[in-house]
Amino acid sequence: MTQRPGEWPVSAPPRARREGLSATAALVGSVTFVGVLWLVEGLDTLLGNRLDAEGIEPMDPDGLSGILFAPLLHGGWAHLVANSVPLLVLGFLLLLSGIRRWLLVTAVVWAVAGLGTWLTGGPGTIHIGASGLVFGWLVYLIVRGLFSRRPGQIALGLFVLVVYGGLLWGALPGQAGVSWQGHLFGAVGGGLAAYWFASGDRRRAAAPAAHTLRRY
Repeated sequence: MTQRPGEWPVSAPPRARREGLSATAALVGSVTFVGVLWLVEGLDTLLGNRLDAEGIEPMDPDGLSGILFAPLLHGGWAHLVANSVPLLVLGFLLLLSGIRRWLLVTAVVWAVAGLGTWLTGGPGTIHIGASGLVFGWLVYLIVRGLFSRRPGQIALGLFVLVVYGGLLWGALPGQAGVSWQGHLFGAVGGGLAAYWFASGDRRRAAAPAAHTLRRY
């Protein structure tokens, strides 16, 4: 580094790393994920809906593998269409925080929704569908601002609550043929993810900077 006479240069603080995605990249990621679900449903249709048997079978040890596959499967095109719009919108909003955050939140919701459904679902039933992700992403986006204390996230949470808050009634038992367990535990997973990751973000923000200014 060139130093002029009489000057005391200092090392510049590191630039903050931006983890979020642009709106275009987030839209592409959201459309791609939903597109995969449509491809899977197309394959399932060609196979005579045999893939639907790979869903979650509560309290059956063989049904545990369904935790991995259930969100990718749907009980027909109408089921998939009903999930596609909220998946596109909520997935887009979540992806604005970055691929890494999307993966972490989705993994928590996926696991909690699947395991909760396996533990509490009715015997002799098979649970499939991405509704658990819808409820998990929805709750995450609504409550994360309460934990992060960021005004922008609080405002977005209120917006999401106004637009999609009515879906949360689906986490209550009542409608025949609907896995309210998947909805409920998906929502629980979203709340847990919001608490864990927002708390971690606050701790990192409060930590002292790794680089200090030095004169030489």
